[in-house]
Amino acid sequence: MKVATYNVNGINGRLEVLLRWLEEASPDVLCLQELKAPQEKFPIKALEGAGYGAIWQGQKSWNGVAILARGQEPHLTRKGLPGEPEDEHSRYIEAIVDGIVIGGLYLPNGNPCPGPKFDYKLRWFKRLRDYAAELLELEVPVVLVGDYNVMPTELDVYKPERWTNDALFRVEVRDAFRHLVDQGWTDALRHLHPDERIYTFWDYFRNAYARDAGLRIDHFLLSPQVASRLAKAEVEKHVRGWDHSSDHAPVWIELHDEPMMPADE
Repeated sequence: MKVATYNVNGINGRLEVLLRWLEEASPDVLCLQELKAPQEKFPIKALEGAGYGAIWQGQKSWNGVAILARGQEPHLTRKGLPGEPEDEHSRYIEAIVDGIVIGGLYLPNGNPCPGPKFDYKLRWFKRLRDYAAELLELEVPVVLVGDYNVMPTELDVYKPERWTNDALFRVEVRDAFRHLVDQGWTDALRHLHPDERIYTFWDYFRNAYARDAGLRIDHFLLSPQVASRLAKAEVEKHVRGWDHSSDHAPVWIELHDEPMMPADE
């Protein structure tokens, strides 16, 4: 089973790129972020034509998340995180696909820091951590995947000294991510590539992609019941170089049908 994530940075404006990659890679499940489209403008017909069912939560101009499943409809289980009922941002959507709970998320950027946006980011992280703990208690296969807007370590950012005071690399944010992982989640990409400098995002400015001046901010966190099935985790870096591409690249993991290691390892 191939599960992918892609911050598409405007689904209608980059639909051709998305469809091209779906045809090339054929993921079984794909979580999308930054749809930047209201609910009624989601291109469901085009995606169905490509062989994918979908659930989505749109938002005009900003945010927006979706889960696609090849050859089937994802079974919607949740829209939005518990905690702040007044929070109308479209940042979390959850479904069951082939017996796995897929939580697709787009964590707030948090800049400028300090300020209200950074405070909101930390609150959102806490809500995610609280809900993630509940998911772990279910002892079922869970994947929490998407754009976390955090570089967990210095290995995940070019020239880390330049990012010390950025909301994506502030110590409070990295601590929040570490506390989340420490609940019992496996960071899939880092687990299989422990010492590699791997990026999933390259800014449009300062020729960042050509210089490989990137960030690793798109992550897969796996519960023990699915971490034991992890076979591969890769970044489709070449897609970032396509014309009119998102500033993110697609990232994917491959899961075996059966555990490869004991669930508690």
